Amino acid sequence: MDTKELIKEAKARFSHNSTKAYLKSKYQSKLIVADQGGLWTATPSLIAFLSSTQDNNTVLLDSYDNPVKVDTTKLLIKLKETYRVTMEEWYAEFSTLEKTR
Repeated sequence: MDTKELIKEAKARFSHNSTKAYLKSKYQSKLIVADQGGLWTATPSLIAFLSSTQDNNTVLLDSYDNPVKVDTTKLLIKLKETYRVTMEEWYAEFSTLEKTR
């Protein structure tokens, strides 16, 4: 391999990694939901907690560590939908990126 090929490959790798980082920041911000007086990030752990709790209302710490009393069913529905839609979009864009690599 000559140096021009190595440089070309290094630039392609850098471009790919920077695009992956951009996608991550783009879609992580779409996982943030304002609901019931708090700011929530739709994460698998929060969704799992809300799914497993038996209480209709519970107090949770939002993204700013403020305690907020929430309707668990309504928050769960909103977070699950946000997570599903965002992750589908992220996956589709990431798949396109991988194909062009």
